[in-house]
Amino acid sequence: MKKQKKILSLLSIKNLSVEVGYKKIINELNLEIKPGEIHAIMGPNGSGKSTLAMTLAGHPFYKISQGEIFWLGEDLQLMKPETRLLNGIFLAFQYPREIPGVSFISFLRVCYNNVNKLRAEQLGKEFVPISLYAFKSLLLAKMKSIDFPAHFMNRAINEGFSGGEKKKSEIIQMALFEPKLTILDEIDSGVDIDALRLIGGVIQGFKKSDRSLLIITHYPRILNYIQPDYVHVMMNGKIVLTGDYKLAKILEKKGYAYVAGGKAQANVNGKAGLKLLTNFS
Repeated sequence: MKKQKKILSLLSIKNLSVEVGYKKIINELNLEIKPGEIHAIMGPNGSGKSTLAMTLAGHPFYKISQGEIFWLGEDLQLMKPETRLLNGIFLAFQYPREIPGVSFISFLRVCYNNVNKLRAEQLGKEFVPISLYAFKSLLLAKMKSIDFPAHFMNRAINEGFSGGEKKKSEIIQMALFEPKLTILDEIDSGVDIDALRLIGGVIQGFKKSDRSLLIITHYPRILNYIQPDYVHVMMNGKIVLTGDYKLAKILEKKGYAYVAGGKAQANVNGKAGLKLLTNFS
C-alpha cells in the first residue's frame, strides 16, 4: 500500500507568548496552518488577535518571550519583516498607514519586482523586471476587480482614502503579490456592505490549494463570503475553542460570554471541538 505523503505545515506556532511593554498579551498559544486552509480567529477586544498578526509580520514592538514559530520548517523569528513578505507572508493591516509622496503604482511595482525576483532565484530562473506599461495593465485589472478607481494608482499611498478604500488597497496588494499565507486583520472593519461583498469575492477567488488565509475578526459577517475550515476563539491570549464554520454562527447568536462562562468546553485540538459543536443547542 502506497504511503500517504505528509503535508508540511505552512505555519506552526508552539507555546507562543508575546509581550508588549513587559505586559504579556499572548499566553502559550498554539496554531497550525497547512496549505490551502482557511482559519478564522475570533474574540473580544484585547484578546491578542492583532498582537498575533503583528508578531507574525515581524513588528519589533512585539517581543516573543516564549515559544516557537516555524514557517515552512524555518525559524520565522530569524526573518526580517521584508524577508517574511518575500517568502510568502502578507499582512493586510487593520489600520493601513498613509505614506505621503509615494505613489501607489510606484510602491507596488517595486514590491512586485522584489517579490518575483526572489521567487525566480529560488527556482533558479532568470528574473526580468516587469515594465511600467505591463505593470500598469496588471494593476488596473486588479483594481477593476474590486471596484477601485483607476486614478487612485497615481495618488500617494492611502492618502485621503476612505476606510473602505484603504482596505481595498490592501486586497489589491494581496492579489498582486500572491502570498502563500495572507493574514487579514479585521479587513471588515470600516467597510460598508457592498464593499465587503466585493472584498469577500476577491479573497474567495484568491484561494488555491497552495494558498492559505488567516482571518482575524470580531464579527462573523466577513465569514458569510469566505467560509473558513476552522474557527478559533481567542481569549486572554490563548485559543480556547476550535470548531468549524458553525462555531461562528453560534458566537453570533450567543456571544463570547457563552465561551467565557464555561458553557462551551475549551478545546484546541480541533477534532473534539468539531464533534462537540454538533451537540450545541
